[in-house]
Amino acid sequence: MSVFLLHLETSTKICSVAISKDGVVLDYLDRTGDGFIHGEQLTLMIEELLEKQQFKLHDLHAISYSSGPGSYTGLRIGLSTAKGLCFAMQIPLIAIPTHQSLYQIGKLNASPKHSAIVCLLDARRMEVYFEAFDQYGHTLAPLSCQIIEAQSLKTYLPCVVVGDANEKVATLITDPEVLYVNDLLSAQYQAKFAFEKFQKQQFEDLAYCGPIYLKGANGVLL
Repeated sequence: MSVFLLHLETSTKICSVAISKDGVVLDYLDRTGDGFIHGEQLTLMIEELLEKQQFKLHDLHAISYSSGPGSYTGLRIGLSTAKGLCFAMQIPLIAIPTHQSLYQIGKLNASPKHSAIVCLLDARRMEVYFEAFDQYGHTLAPLSCQIIEAQSLKTYLPCVVVGDANEKVATLITDPEVLYVNDLLSAQYQAKFAFEKFQKQQFEDLAYCGPIYLKGANGVLL
């Protein structure tokens, strides 16, 4: 039996939804605005994508969401929407850490010479949500919130850097051995990991699961 999954990405200003079959993306929608549009657009985009693919909610076997880190408000909207749909349809919920999706983008752009894929999400000012992987997805530096400095990437060179903190980081770190990848963070990059978790039945507890914040709504470290 084929497995159809819905994926929601709301951790940054990009609002994105995707549908996959057995880990392969069938279609996706990405939208962004000057501010966060998730509250107004997410459910409409889900409806639009399902209609476009001639799917009904009851055709879905599970829903995955970006579990963070990222925007405090965006993460809450994504999770509450995913929970509501899973409760209503009695289907499982799958959490995909945001940096796993960023890693997937980095891997697609990396060449054999790159020793690391560094995922950086903006955490305001010169802070970033930092995590580094090798090309096989093994963790080189665990997820943390840190202040980016001129030497922050020295250990990982040559490397691919991906995430919405690229613009500010690139002004500070101009080493030619750093490849900055600015591809949009999209729900389509959840498909592979979500399908793997579905097969292993690695599902979230709908009543108690929460996002990975690292920092609260006021920017204070948790």
